[in-house]
Amino acid sequence: MSTILIIFCVLAAITLSTAFLTVFSRNPIHSALYLVICFFSIAGHYLLLNSQFLAIVHVIVYSGAIMILFLFTIMLMNLNEKKEVHRPRVTRLGAIVAFSLVCLVLIKVFIDSKPIVGEYTTTGEDYQSIKVLGKVLLNEYMVPFEFASILLLVAMIGAVLLSKKQKIEK
Repeated sequence: MSTILIIFCVLAAITLSTAFLTVFSRNPIHSALYLVICFFSIAGHYLLLNSQFLAIVHVIVYSGAIMILFLFTIMLMNLNEKKEVHRPRVTRLGAIVAFSLVCLVLIKVFIDSKPIVGEYTTTGEDYQSIKVLGKVLLNEYMVPFEFASILLLVAMIGAVLLSKKQKIEK
């Protein structure tokens, strides 16, 4: 077995296990840390695909900025308290059924998928170049890029407003 395949399998195992631990961890701080590890392993996948720029941007944006935002949100909202509401069994059963149906649909899609056969055309542009990537982002995808920045700003303002303590007037 080649070393690339071994590295891929190890990164895939780390990615999947930390993703499951992120979802199933009861402590929100542990969940955020598992998500950081998951993001770093995904950046390792980008490196395996010879996409160094995308890996570095992924580490800076996701593992850095977004995880800091998550941690501040968790700290400001004090989600570590043990006030978990117990949901009724019907709700849990519905969630299990919905999850199982989604898994069955995804398995069916993967079984029925066929590999791409034949040649594909390329434009000859090197999207690893920061200059070309900047042109594409700020010319063709300018509006979605700006919408994403506005969405992040609104989410940050919402997190601050949710965590703000109300003053009790006497």
